[in-house]
Amino acid sequence: MRVDVATLFPDVCEAYLSASIIGRARKAGAIQVACHNIRDYTDDKHRRVDDKPYGGGTGMVMQAEPIYRCINEVTLREFKGKPPKLIYMSPQGKTLTQGLVKTLAKEPWLFMLCGHYEGVDNRVLEELPFTEISVGDYVVTGGELPALMLIDAVARLQEGVLPNAEAYSRDSHWQSGVLEHPLYTRPEAWRNRGVPTVLLSGHHENIEKWRESESLNTTYSKRPDLM
Repeated sequence: MRVDVATLFPDVCEAYLSASIIGRARKAGAIQVACHNIRDYTDDKHRRVDDKPYGGGTGMVMQAEPIYRCINEVTLREFKGKPPKLIYMSPQGKTLTQGLVKTLAKEPWLFMLCGHYEGVDNRVLEELPFTEISVGDYVVTGGELPALMLIDAVARLQEGVLPNAEAYSRDSHWQSGVLEHPLYTRPEAWRNRGVPTVLLSGHHENIEKWRESESLNTTYSKRPDLM
């Protein structure tokens, strides 16, 4: 999978995407990620890419042309077969779920736009076939954090990123929205709290039954709406 990110803060994105599991996956070639500074695609001598909103109001709006140029030039330069799926991280988009992550993880190429300030000129969203995606019913300063969340979620489903499919197939929300069972590690006793005896038994069938049962109990107690 290839992922491109159009942003005003490529260094912020690179810092996260170069670390831990995603960073190692990039180095190994399991996923390709490139971050592009939208300011590189403006003719303004001060590299401004925003202006006051028509109709008045507070804040600034990102201009359409630098965004369009960034996506268009990168796409034309890197185009090989199927064009990328364009995604705009927006609180007005469809909510990101594990089901949507699974679908997007099958795409060979994602191109993500990170808005900032008050948002982007709506005309670029009309000109290009964007899919708007939200990470929840709240607003953050920019689209970088939501974009990184989506990239992380789809990247870990790519072959070679995690050790095997079991590393993610037991996660919360993977199977019909059910949450993951409780987890434990050493030491066996901590502040007078022990590890469930069944996990120490070595009996794999009983352990699997316990995990399934606790997964349902956890879902019922923490997120009954998923049941």
